Amino acid sequence: MATHAPKTALITGASSAFGAAYARGLAERGHDLILVGRKEGRLRSVAADVVERTRVDVQILVADLADPVQLAQVEERLRTDESIDTLVNSAGAAKFAPIAGFDPTDIELQVALNITTPTRLVAAAVGGMTRRGRGTIVNVSSALAFFILPVSAVYSATKAYVLTFTQALRQELSDSGIRVQAVIPGAMHTEFWDGSGFALSGFPDANVMSPEDAVAAALAGLDAGEPVTIPSLENVTDWEGYERARDKVAPVMSRAVPADRYRR
Repeated sequence: MATHAPKTALITGASSAFGAAYARGLAERGHDLILVGRKEGRLRSVAADVVERTRVDVQILVADLADPVQLAQVEERLRTDESIDTLVNSAGAAKFAPIAGFDPTDIELQVALNITTPTRLVAAAVGGMTRRGRGTIVNVSSALAFFILPVSAVYSATKAYVLTFTQALRQELSDSGIRVQAVIPGAMHTEFWDGSGFALSGFPDANVMSPEDAVAAALAGLDAGEPVTIPSLENVTDWEGYERARDKVAPVMSRAVPADRYRR
């Protein structure tokens, strides 16, 4: 009888509350885990909690994904570990401030973690997934890709990239057997806001979700085959209407002559 390697999910940002919720959610579905993050103590705590709850195998991989050398080590793991069938890109960085005087280090960190990291990790993972004819890629965007604040120019732009990248990736891999999902959470009760320059207290309680609820909704959306899951969106037809409006504009964005309204 043929044997198959156990299914394993690699989760970035696993030392955060949101990443830890993904770890618990996927472990409860029978996935072994590789938890990636900068904080070794926190990773070990999450791993111990998951093992006690589910008895799955959990490994930790301490890595600062903004460091190209350490990022390359995670890429190599994705390329060579045949058991990895799920990649969850939940690591990220946020800093909110007006662009004038924005610390270049903070800009570089957000671009590195929110754009470069998920792009490179997906590129490292898809070869093996395509060869095996199965796999799942989950990229975490943000409601701030749409709800743009005066101080969120960099962060909102990076999260808009994540959504566009994921949508294009889904088209590219449509015949590969690989599931691709973008998750767009809103504000959550996590440490994300600490040191970000924007206080969570600025949001009404009714607009802030627990990471556990957000992950449960994201996994339900994955089960339903949703290309984009917005945990708080009650009516999926609202998102479909947004997509239809974009599809209506797209065909007229490249033509041989300017629109009549610009010609005199």
